Amino acid sequence: MTDIAVVTGASRGAGKGIAVALGCTGATVYVTGRSRSSTDSAYGGTIGETAALVDEAGGTGVPVPVDHSDDEAVAALFARIGREHGRLDILVNNAAKVSGMFAGGFWEKPLDAADLITVGLRSHYVAAYYAAPLLIANGRGLIVNTGHYGAVAYHHGPAYGAQKAGSDKMAADMAKELRPYDVAAVSIWMGGLDTERARADIAALPPEARPAGRRESPQFTGRVIAALYTAEDLMRYSGRALIGAELGARLGVTDVDGSAPLSLRYEKGGPPELHPSLW
Repeated sequence: MTDIAVVTGASRGAGKGIAVALGCTGATVYVTGRSRSSTDSAYGGTIGETAALVDEAGGTGVPVPVDHSDDEAVAALFARIGREHGRLDILVNNAAKVSGMFAGGFWEKPLDAADLITVGLRSHYVAAYYAAPLLIANGRGLIVNTGHYGAVAYHHGPAYGAQKAGSDKMAADMAKELRPYDVAAVSIWMGGLDTERARADIAALPPEARPAGRRESPQFTGRVIAALYTAEDLMRYSGRALIGAELGARLGVTDVDGSAPLSLRYEKGGPPELHPSLW
């Protein structure tokens, strides 16, 4: 039976890579985002382009324009999936409104930097709220919040840190309530990604300031998610924040070029231990 997946914020970047990687498994992937024209973002990319790449990868891409600050639009997305399939296998919460990430203190940045807590944290909750009944109906399911070391280490500022730390705890608490239904919820920490935004930011730096070393492909996290969903011990991982590189090594997943991304646990920190009450 074909897996049904939703990847939010998949016009470009991590979401795009995850959607394509899930497409490689033959899944039907609902690709959401606001970009319908390549001019909608300075970094290009559209939901239609991502859906086409899912098709090329062997899956079925379904582009759905969704503003994840609009609860009614999110509800309509999952109502549509309910009508078309009656179930859902995987929800990947990746949509985030990233702005105000330049240098300076938080009080010196545009106030809309805090919008990341709305589209990036609250939006994860809303998508999971409407997805949960479909995951439960399936009898098995997985919710993934895309995470980062910024949950425990400084990265971009307090709004970013709050969003990532909140996403981790949200996954843990949702996992507690979903466990009786065999639906798992996790947060997967991604490393430095080779995305359109990252390439543009690095190119703008003077040569001597550009970071060396290989970056994770955006598809790597999608490969990890696909392997995790099919793992017999999926529920063992539920509720945890997991470093993608470490989980990939455990599940035998490599990046698109065959390499194994490295964990940054000893450079940036690792996920906190969970209280036994969450189990």
